[in-house]
Formats: sequence, structure tokens, C-alpha cells
Amino acid sequence: MTKTKKKEPVTALRDKIVELRNLSQENNIDMSDAINQLKRELEVALRKKASALTAWQHVQLARDPRRPYMLDYVNLLFTDFIELAGDRRFSDDKAIVGGFAKFKGEPVMLIGTQKGRDTRSNLLRNFGWPGADGYRKALRLMKLAEKAGVPIITFIDTPGAYPGISSEERHVGEAIAVNLREMFALRVPVIAIVIGEGGSGGALGLGVGNRILMMENAYYSVITPEGCAAILWKDRKFAPQAAEALHLTSDCLLELGIADEVILEPAGGAQCDFEIAASAVGEAIERNLVALHKMAAVQLMDQRYEKFRKIGVFAEGECAATGDPANA
Repeated sequence: MTKTKKKEPVTALRDKIVELRNLSQENNIDMSDAINQLKRELEVALRKKASALTAWQHVQLARDPRRPYMLDYVNLLFTDFIELAGDRRFSDDKAIVGGFAKFKGEPVMLIGTQKGRDTRSNLLRNFGWPGADGYRKALRLMKLAEKAGVPIITFIDTPGAYPGISSEERHVGEAIAVNLREMFALRVPVIAIVIGEGGSGGALGLGVGNRILMMENAYYSVITPEGCAAILWKDRKFAPQAAEALHLTSDCLLELGIADEVILEPAGGAQCDFEIAASAVGEAIERNLVALHKMAAVQLMDQRYEKFRKIGVFAEGECAATGDPANA
């Protein structure tokens, strides 16, 4: 006798919801109460499942191509978006998108990395890997926002800066370094939101903000897990172990004081409901803008500087057990 494989709770609940919906439509019966109850049970099951995810599973979820990208949030949260192109030196890097928009009637500058969803759009966006031209474009727009006196909101979703020859020829490392220096001196509020991948200097080149917000299933790291594994273990297959060691998940980064706030996603992840995810992002932006608008330009610069000076701080001391500093 063949045993039937038992469905996991999430799959069973989803199937039951679909079954009741079909039954309701076919027989013209109102089963909304039962369906809503199952939806509540599904959300609890999804939350429970999400809490058990490993760091590597969070990385995979952050890379899910079904997740909302920067332009999805722009369409759902902002009005009157005017895209501004080009770095005024070489070209227009399509991996970074930026321009003026309005958020609840307030002018803002939006800048963010953008991935594609198919081969054609991924080639256009260079798979979300910005080059030197993209970071110089981003800085040009930040300076423009400073002149206009409007807040800057950045959306980060990149595995890192493009490491190809063309990027190195145009000095991508220097471009990112200049962005870091200049972002500390901006006299307007800066909010950085990690919506998916936050990889290495490619993310940091847009990430020097007064507030760093992270989507629940996003990650932010000095290097990708694969890159870390290739360096430390000489083999990318150790990426799951590297992900754990890097403490790159949103809850870890909140605890470490790197992230200021974690934006909760709908059950199952942001890809399950763009509107709910965008609504949560909008609430977080509004809440933080209200607080930052109360600060003078000098306070904004000082707060941004002090925030990043505290990252990575450690204390030296003798080990209580042996008194040997080497064992501390």
C-alpha cells in the first residue's frame, strides 16, 4: 500500500482556501467567514515558517525575482516622478534610477538600484550591478536635491557594484568612495531602504543615511555569502555557512545597531502582496521624515556621522577567567 505524502501546513491551508473559493463560486454560497479564518491561520503558519528560516534562506528570499523592485515602490507610493538620466561625464547607467517625485504632496529625490525581470530588462539594468557612471549619476542627483532642499530616499537592491573591466576602467571604487564622503556632508535628510539585496560597497554607495531601514526579508552585508565562501573556504558551496557567520539578516542588523528599523512584510514575503509591502514602506518613510524634518542641517550631518562612527565599535579588555588579553 502506497503512503500519501502529508502536505505541509502552509500548502494544505492554501489548497483549502482555493477549494472553498471554488466551492463558493460554483454554488453561489457565501463562505467568506470560513475563508477569512483560513487566511488568518495561513498568516500565522507563514510567520512561524519565516521565523525558522536560516540566514541563507533569507538571502534566497531577498533575491526572489518576484519581489517588488525600486520602480514598483515608486509607482505605488509616489506621484509626479520625473526620471533624470546621465552622470554628465560618460553615460547613463540604467542599473541606478533617480529623479524628483512627490510623497504625500512633499517633493523628494528618489534614487535606487533597479533589477530586471526577464533577460531583456536584466541586460538593460546589468542585473542590478551599478558601475561608476551609476554612482556618479546618484551623487549628481543628491547634490541637486541638496540645492533644492528636498529629502533624499534611496532604495537598495544590488548584489554589489559591477566588478567588470569597464567598471574598473572608469574607477568604480573611487566613485563609491566619493559618494561616501559627500553623503556625510549632505544638508538634507537621507533615508536609505534596503528592499532586497544589500551587497558590499555597491549598497553602501547609496546607503549613508540618517536612517537605514530594512525590509524584513532583505539582507545587508560587506560581501555576498558566495564571495565570502570563495575567500575563506575556497569554495562557493560553503555560502550557507558564510551567510550565518556574516549576521546579514534584518533582525541581526537591527540588534547590532546598523539598521534603525525593520519593515515587516506581508505573510510569505513582499512578493506575495506588493500593495501591503508598499504601504508598510510608505508608513516607515512618513514616520522617519517627520522626525528628520525637526533637525537642522548641522544636526542631520552630525547625526549621520555619529551613526556610522559607532558601527563596528568594539572594546578591548582582559579575559575574566585567565587575565590574558590574547584570550579575551
